[in-house]
Amino acid sequence: MIWKNTVNFIGCDAEYAEAEVVIFGAPFDSTTSFRPGTRFAGQSVRNDSYGLEIYSPYQDKELPENVVYDCGDLELAIGSSEKVLEQIRECTESILKNGKLPFMIGGEHLVTLGSVRAAAERYPDMHIIHFDAHTDLREDYLGVKLSHACVIRRCWEVLGMQDKSKSADGRIHQFGIRSGEKVEFDWAREGHTDFHPFTLDGLDKVLEQIGDAPVYFTVDLDVMDPSVFPGTGTPEPGGIDFLTAMRGVTKVCERVNLIGCDVNELCPPCDPTGASTAVACKIIREMLIAVTNRK
Repeated sequence: MIWKNTVNFIGCDAEYAEAEVVIFGAPFDSTTSFRPGTRFAGQSVRNDSYGLEIYSPYQDKELPENVVYDCGDLELAIGSSEKVLEQIRECTESILKNGKLPFMIGGEHLVTLGSVRAAAERYPDMHIIHFDAHTDLREDYLGVKLSHACVIRRCWEVLGMQDKSKSADGRIHQFGIRSGEKVEFDWAREGHTDFHPFTLDGLDKVLEQIGDAPVYFTVDLDVMDPSVFPGTGTPEPGGIDFLTAMRGVTKVCERVNLIGCDVNELCPPCDPTGASTAVACKIIREMLIAVTNRK
C-alpha cells in the first residue's frame, strides 16, 4: 500500500483531536545577525529524531502514545517579520483555544514573540522562563525593533501591555546569559528581568516562587557551550553542558504550569556533522516526555 509522505518527530503521531501537545515549526531566520540557516531546523530534527528512542533513561519514562501531534512547519511569509509573527500568533492562539499546549520549533529567536503575544492574551499574568547565551534585551538592533537580538525586550513590553495592573518587571526569568551590551546587562540588573547570568543556578528557587502561575518557556539552544552545540548562528563560549541543560529543561517542564514553549536557534548548516541536531533532538524529546508525564 502507498502511504502519504509524513515525517513527524518520533512518537508524535497522534491525531489533532486527541492530542494534548501540538508541535509546529517556524522556519524563519530573516533577522539573523551572523550565520543564517535556522529555518532548516524543524525538518532536520524531525528526520534525525528517528535515531532516538521514545524512552528516556534519564527520566525512566516514555513518550506516551496518542498525546503529541506534529503538524509540520508553518508556511511563513517571506519579507515581512510582522506578517510572520502574526502567522505564528494565530497558530498559537488556535492551539491554546483548543485546550492544547503549543510547542514551537524555531527558527531564529524572534519567532518566540509571536507565540508570546498569543499566550499573553489568554494568560495576562504569565511568566516567561528564558534559557539563552544572549540577553536579547536591546531596544533595537541597527535600528530594527523586530530582531532576534531584541526579542525578550519585546516580550517584556507584551507582558506590560496585557496586564496593566501588574508590572512586567521580574516576570521574565533569564538563565545562562553571558553575552550582550552593557546597557542590556544594566537594564536587566535594575530589576526589569529576574537575571541569572552564566549558569542555571537559582532555577529551583525561581520555580518555587512562580508556583502555579502560567509559564511560557523559551529555550535558545545556544545556552549550551559551542563545544557541545556548535550548530547555531551565534555561538558563545562559556556555556553550560548538555546534561545541565537537559536537567534544567526537564525540571521546568515537570514543575511549572506550562502553557507554551519553544526551542530555537539550531542552525543545521553550521554543523555538518549532525551532532548539534542530535543534541537538539534529545532536548526536545526530554521536554516532551517531561510535559506529557506530569501528574
